Amino acid sequence: MKEMYPKKGRVILHVDMNSFYASVEMAYDPDLKGKPLAIAGNPEERRGIIVTCSYEARKFGVRTTMPLWEAKKLCPDLIIKKPNFDRYRTASAAMFDILRQYTEVVEPVSIDEGYVDITECSDLGAPLEIAESIQKRILEQLDLPCSIGVAPNKFLAKTASDMKKPMGITVLRKRDIPKVLWPLEVGEMHGVGTKTADKLKSIGIDTIGGLAEANEIQLKGLLGINGIRLKERANGQDNRQVDPDSVYDFKSIGNSTTLPRDISNQLELLKVLDRLSEQVAARMKRKEAVATSISVMIRFKDRKTITRSQKLQNPVSKQDEIAAAAKTLFLKHWNGDPIRLLGITGTDLLEADKAVKQLDLFSYEQDAKKEPLINTMSQLREKYGKNIIESAGSQVKKTPTKENTGAGTSFNKDFLQDRRRSNESEKKDI
Repeated sequence: MKEMYPKKGRVILHVDMNSFYASVEMAYDPDLKGKPLAIAGNPEERRGIIVTCSYEARKFGVRTTMPLWEAKKLCPDLIIKKPNFDRYRTASAAMFDILRQYTEVVEPVSIDEGYVDITECSDLGAPLEIAESIQKRILEQLDLPCSIGVAPNKFLAKTASDMKKPMGITVLRKRDIPKVLWPLEVGEMHGVGTKTADKLKSIGIDTIGGLAEANEIQLKGLLGINGIRLKERANGQDNRQVDPDSVYDFKSIGNSTTLPRDISNQLELLKVLDRLSEQVAARMKRKEAVATSISVMIRFKDRKTITRSQKLQNPVSKQDEIAAAAKTLFLKHWNGDPIRLLGITGTDLLEADKAVKQLDLFSYEQDAKKEPLINTMSQLREKYGKNIIESAGSQVKKTPTKENTGAGTSFNKDFLQDRRRSNESEKKDI
């Protein structure tokens, strides 16, 4: 089968689960199959939005992020279920376990998608045969549908997996790009959001082909270095490797919440910031990270949204530290108008054991009292390893909590990191 594989290039699969949350619920309850199903938040609150929905629901115009009331108006028979993240974690772990039975070069992107480098898997069959085998096993063993893109790089594999859903397998080669990709509107390209598409259209770039041929100087002036990167992608160029360890990469940790009503009472808003700070602090503790910057997001009643950030003198990770910085930012930039959403994010993260605290007049005395203990701990770590002794604050339960069971990217990354650590521990035991 080696002749089916490139001599110098790579063969990458992008495995994308179809309507993952809804499909998992159907696998647990077959009576839901073939019916319009939506996974959504609390239908009695304004925050109730569609997280995902079945393809049967999509036929009625129901879409992800759509308010629940609007979805039910479009589809009166829509079945609503609240998210069950324990189920989704279990299904995701089983899916990635199947992928790793083909190769260890698997890069989880989120809870329901990942890249697989099968370049060295010629003994398992041709690339298309491996893709068909993966799709069949996931369906038979987990009762879950998926689409798979087969391509020479990650960008094209991701693009290919989006072309046929559900249960599609698409091969996309570089020679196919002019015919398949270039005629498409630029906004349909993976990595080009609505705002970027609008900017590109403002300079006459309406299609992916137009982006592929665009002037680099003009692109860089419009979009910065990302403009050059997007042109490379439009030409099918992507040198990123499939990296099983990329799940450990994280640049920020944050939480936000839509308020049950528009609020202008300062005391109530500060209490919301306290709760958000507690959630962010808990996740920082899980990741053994500290933030050197804090940002606050404020969305007003009229949906106008502002985000304000501040570089901190000392890294923070505790709830009171995060809350203090966030409240200072909030009070400085809030104009008193009613608010519908608040968010706090710790950015410019550092590993906790690598963070260096800059002592000042206010913290010096407190830190000095701890110095004998810190010195003793440092000596023990130097002699026996950094994990020989930890502070009580670093001991965090690995079971799901309210702050790590959201449906967004942070939940995905938290879960995948914990899962990978578990796999590595199992290997060591073996």
